[in-house]
Amino acid sequence: MIEFTVFRAVCARIPTDFGEFKLCLYTNSRNDKEHLAFVMGDVEGQSDVLARVHSECFTGDVMGSRRCDCGPQLSRAMEMVAQAGQGVIIYLRQEGRGIGLLDKLKAYNLQDEGYDTVEANLRLGHQADERDYQVAALMLQDLGLKSLRLMTNNPDKIDSLRSLGVDVSDRVPLITGVNSDNLSYLWTKATRMNHLLNLSQLETLSGSSDGID
Repeated sequence: MIEFTVFRAVCARIPTDFGEFKLCLYTNSRNDKEHLAFVMGDVEGQSDVLARVHSECFTGDVMGSRRCDCGPQLSRAMEMVAQAGQGVIIYLRQEGRGIGLLDKLKAYNLQDEGYDTVEANLRLGHQADERDYQVAALMLQDLGLKSLRLMTNNPDKIDSLRSLGVDVSDRVPLITGVNSDNLSYLWTKATRMNHLLNLSQLETLSGSSDGID
């Protein structure tokens, strides 16, 4: 049971390169973090709404870092929502799989020493993934979605949302490019965190520079 509440503080029209969204800012009674929802079209009371639950990544989303696939995933999700003409992107303020920007940057330094993303988090005293989807579940409930088609490659995210009462009717793969800087990151996602990525493609690319931008 979720023992706190969320409050939709304000919404505003946001025109983007992908089309016009409504951006809603949410506060919650648990802490002072503000979370966001990008909404396109009328989603209240609708079933099988295309949706993404995206965790904040300052380095990827804002700075365009090639160390991860977060920025391209966010852009691709916005593009897919625009193509569908309707959808929701929940933007959770839980940087670095929940460990915060400070320790995320420390983890980057450990990765440069040869540790993978899981090992780096563990060496810093964290779990491999500390994200919490309770706020997302409450925001989706507030927006009135009956069920959603979730854009994700992470089956654990689907399980977590379903355990919180969210009706995830389908998974929609979210495929982005591979480059020489995020190949190891994606390999760790696939082999150690059970993300549904194309292992054969990653294995091929790991042995060759062909196809890596």
